[in-house]
Amino acid sequence: MLNPLSLTMSELLLRAAIAFSFLYPPFAALSDPYAWLGYMPVALTAFLGTNVLLALHILGAAEVLLALWILFGKHIRIPSYIAAVFLLLIVLLNMPQFPILFRDVALALAALALAHFPHARS
Repeated sequence: MLNPLSLTMSELLLRAAIAFSFLYPPFAALSDPYAWLGYMPVALTAFLGTNVLLALHILGAAEVLLALWILFGKHIRIPSYIAAVFLLLIVLLNMPQFPILFRDVALALAALALAHFPHARS
């Protein structure tokens, strides 16, 4: 496990910003899961049927693990690329909600910047 205090301030801030974007949704979904189901593609919710809430929380657990990897993990390029792809997929699969999701594009670009950060521990 990486000590975040050993990072430069720029790398620490990038990691924190990206990790926060993956930590907030799963914890918010614990208190109001139905508010977050709207971001799942309609075809996926139809396919999952009654298991849609379980899938939402499994996805949330994966988001927490990814956030922790970004915050404390080494080989930062791997979770940074995963985060960027994840964020871009959210936008692409929910284009009608782009006025809300446009910030995910900036977060995806920040994740790519972290992957190519000059001092990224890989």
